[in-house]
Amino acid sequence: MTVSFRDLRVSWLGYATVRIESESGFVVYLDPGRYGVLDDYYARDGDLVCVTHDHHYDPDAIRSVAKEDATVVVFEGVNPANIDRDVEAVEDLPYEVIRVGEEEHLSVGSVDLWTLPAYNEEDSPHARDDGSLVHPRGLGCAYLLSVDGVTVFWPGDSDVLEGFERLSVDLFLANIGGSVVMDRHEAADLAEVLSPELVLPIHYDTIDLLKTDPEAFVADVASRGIPVVLEDPADHAV
Repeated sequence: MTVSFRDLRVSWLGYATVRIESESGFVVYLDPGRYGVLDDYYARDGDLVCVTHDHHYDPDAIRSVAKEDATVVVFEGVNPANIDRDVEAVEDLPYEVIRVGEEEHLSVGSVDLWTLPAYNEEDSPHARDDGSLVHPRGLGCAYLLSVDGVTVFWPGDSDVLEGFERLSVDLFLANIGGSVVMDRHEAADLAEVLSPELVLPIHYDTIDLLKTDPEAFVADVASRGIPVVLEDPADHAV
């Protein structure tokens, strides 16, 4: 199943990977890859690929989704030297690569893109037992996209931060995995504040760390009068 929302076609492909296609055929991928979610997926139709942080940086997956002339936007904190996987340097990717900070705006083709901070706060309930943070400030960013006039918010791996509630959002890609990011309860509270036209939960159940109850999240959000839909990544194949 692909979700049709206004003039967009949106697919959750697993983990944090989302494909967004505009009516004009411009294709955006958010955080493609890892944990086998794009095994045997070679669409290579992406005009714009956005990466939030080290944990979601997967050069092989980027190559499987990006066109030859794609633009790849990568948060400036992504550093292969700090990644416990064998990955190529960002500057070696064979695309136009733009490194971004946590508060920037740029346009790529028909898409406007803004970055926002994304992190675990110092007193986060999602900190490790020793108080250290899996996602300290500076590790990653969130993305707010305007695609054909539709605003799409992907908060990345983050707590619910002050300022998120002031965003104007049409489609909220809700990170509900919990554990080291906002959980389904926090994401539902944020959805209520944002009051988007549609909520699509992602970033859950791909690995044990992200186990949650998506049906309970849907019921919670729907009870607040906010449209919400579930996607099954298993439905997608290329």
